[in-house]
Amino acid sequence: MDKLLKTSFLGKTYPSPLVLASGVLGLTADSMKRVLDAGAGAVTTKSFGLEPRKGHPCPAILPFDGGLINAVGLSNPGVDEMVKEIRKLREQAGSSSGIFASVFGRTHEEFGEVTRRAVEFEPNLIEVNVSCPNVSSEFGTPFGANEMDVEHITRIVKKAAGSIPVSIKLTIHCPSLIRMAKICEENGADAITAINTVGPGMLIDTGVMKPVLANTVGGVSGPAIFPLALKAVYEICGNTRLPVIGTGGVRTADEALQMIMAGARMVSIGSGVYYGDIELFTRINRDLRSWMKERDIKNLKEFRGVVHE
Repeated sequence: MDKLLKTSFLGKTYPSPLVLASGVLGLTADSMKRVLDAGAGAVTTKSFGLEPRKGHPCPAILPFDGGLINAVGLSNPGVDEMVKEIRKLREQAGSSSGIFASVFGRTHEEFGEVTRRAVEFEPNLIEVNVSCPNVSSEFGTPFGANEMDVEHITRIVKKAAGSIPVSIKLTIHCPSLIRMAKICEENGADAITAINTVGPGMLIDTGVMKPVLANTVGGVSGPAIFPLALKAVYEICGNTRLPVIGTGGVRTADEALQMIMAGARMVSIGSGVYYGDIELFTRINRDLRSWMKERDIKNLKEFRGVVHE
């Protein structure tokens, strides 16, 4: 394992601080294995619930100058099929491979039920998606915007997860992100993932005079939200003791370094794969090593959270 990039997170050690974010290439064992082979320290599955969901109709994902806009709508094959894929990935990549399972529910109780099923394949982490901005027409306001919802779901998932650590994926669309992170901490969360896509936003195709997305509105990700994600990581790391997975618009080693300097323990990459394919993980790992060697830095701890000093 690379001594420079070796990362300890919630009792496990990973070969790199880079993680595949939920929502990208996280549906099949084969695609997730490719990402691990490319240098990711861990992969996060696409968010899954108890039952299969078709999600929103296409077009559901489109690029624009600032990143991507998407309204996939939590499409997934359901927990039964995802358990099969994760077991297959364990067989392909080995028992030490980093696998984070992203779960969601339509109700508080469903979060607990899907978590109980998800822990059957012993993922390294349960990531709790309380903040998808694309399903408000079905689910109402995202749970992540309400303190009572976050408190209740955190408790339910922690109880269902047993010994598996739990990370709550938060949104900046709440009255106070710091307050929300503290609620997660007070109710037993082991980590925070910050942040989910921003919005929803909207773009119009002036040629046909219609919204570009079939769902009209969708979450915004990519370079446009990087400064927002970085500030969120900085604030959470400065106000709680929870380790943070920083995510939102990271495409380069310099942006990954900024996340770590803000305090992130791991750095998650999603939309960046659209711009740089899975070899992005290889390139960022290489550039991180070069940056550290040039400064005679021996490990990530030497500069993690440095801007808080």
